[in-house]
Amino acid sequence: MRGYSLDPHPSISVVKEVFAVVRIPRIKRERVPANNVEVVEDLDVAMEKSDPSNHLYAAKALGPSRSSEGMTLYYILEMYNT
Repeated sequence: MRGYSLDPHPSISVVKEVFAVVRIPRIKRERVPANNVEVVEDLDVAMEKSDPSNHLYAAKALGPSRSSEGMTLYYILEMYNT
């Protein structure tokens, strides 16, 4: 499977699209720190683990990737239970 490289050197790390449960305080976020992301097997598992009342949302994300500040991030591609 081919992924996307967001790092300066393509051989360092290839990011992938994954389903995840993300903890975010606001829905309108484009990227999330890796420690706020739980990667899961598929969308059904993400939906089952989501809990919007506790700021946990099912999402499709792209990552992990390093930011210019050195943080490991995931980029939110799509939110499912907003």
